[in-house]
Amino acid sequence: MTSITQIARSPGDPKIEHTGPSSLTSGDQMARALGWFSLALGAVELLWPGSITRAIGLQGKETLVRGYGVREVVAGVQTLSVDKHVGLASRIAGDMLDIATLLPALSTSNTKRANAKVALGAVVAVTVLDCVAYAATTMAHARNRGQRRDYADRSGLPRGIEASRGLAAAKAIQAVRAAA
Repeated sequence: MTSITQIARSPGDPKIEHTGPSSLTSGDQMARALGWFSLALGAVELLWPGSITRAIGLQGKETLVRGYGVREVVAGVQTLSVDKHVGLASRIAGDMLDIATLLPALSTSNTKRANAKVALGAVVAVTVLDCVAYAATTMAHARNRGQRRDYADRSGLPRGIEASRGLAAAKAIQAVRAAA
């Protein structure tokens, strides 16, 4: 990524040699991945609902699958936002709907029952990931919600205010004298 930023750099800008560690927790990174997955799945559900319903033996449910596609896209956008816990909660609720929709496809009369079992297994696995990501992001960010940090004991000046008073003016006078 650092090399990509160099392309757009103006000649006078400082060169970025390396970046620091990411401030994203593993839960944040998992939430980001699930958000992108949700967008991709939603696009597939919106564009090819007939293929999905035929594959699992739920023909006639194409409109429902399209609705689920819209839900996935909205949940994906929410999960990629600052309030990712809201998106993850909606993903979990959506997973419950998906499981409820897939259960009738497990009947013995369904010729695509094996595919429905695989789909159900995938939804359950993703539900577990959604729950883990939700718990991780909620715990990691809970201590910061609704609290104001107190910086009253910090001045931002490492040697204190008195040592810094007039420092800029003194440096400017030195620079003028050195140039003369």
